[in-house]
Amino acid sequence: MSNHLKPEISDSLGELKQRPKHIAVIMDGNNRWAKRKRLPGIAGHRAGLSAARSIVEACGRYDIEVLTLFAFSSENWRRPEDEVSALMELFLRALKRETKRLHKNHIRLKVIGDRSAFNPSLQKHIADAEALTAENAKVTLVIAANYGGQWDMLNAFQQLAQKVQLGSLQADEISADLVEQHLQTEGLPLPDLCIRTGGVHRISNFMLWQFAYTEFYFTETLWPDFGPKEFEKALIDFAGRERRFGRTSEQVEAQDQC
Repeated sequence: MSNHLKPEISDSLGELKQRPKHIAVIMDGNNRWAKRKRLPGIAGHRAGLSAARSIVEACGRYDIEVLTLFAFSSENWRRPEDEVSALMELFLRALKRETKRLHKNHIRLKVIGDRSAFNPSLQKHIADAEALTAENAKVTLVIAANYGGQWDMLNAFQQLAQKVQLGSLQADEISADLVEQHLQTEGLPLPDLCIRTGGVHRISNFMLWQFAYTEFYFTETLWPDFGPKEFEKALIDFAGRERRFGRTSEQVEAQDQC
């Protein structure tokens, strides 16, 4: 890991009451960052890639098990064709350049979303990167690409409906746990914290099922400017939340004292 990225307030993080196992990030603000600097939009996405790298490294330092980055939504195909093409090219180049770095740092890569829309070269590089890093256990980096929460849920429901139709599953056997086993995030802990940068307060069709009890942290900071210090602020804010999961504060306090 790069020494120059070590945080200035890391001592306080070591004393946090709670920290998330799984953080999901909606990386918003790349285009606005580029416009403010009078740069082409792709420059903002390149800067956003650099920010992503620093946050992956921070997760390794703070023992965050899973980091999910919303890189490209199923709705992003509606953007100008030249921007979409540039994003696909950036994704491919990032896979080529970053996979060895991830593997060296014991980071597992997992891509969720509908890959069928990607060209064969990109699909192959995704599969190769996942295979190379499959046994790594320090951090799982999940990239949501051509992903939508509604699509994820629909895909899971269709799989379950097919099993019911084939007779291998009874309708009354379908449970929340079984649904989760058919989502793209199967096998991963549910997100404890979702960070959205860029000052927008919505989840934009991201992980709709998984966010049932997720804590949200919104910041005005544009994604390319979201570095380790901003990340630490989110962790500290999360540590101060009371997560009741339907219980009372008294019940939570009693459990904490056990």
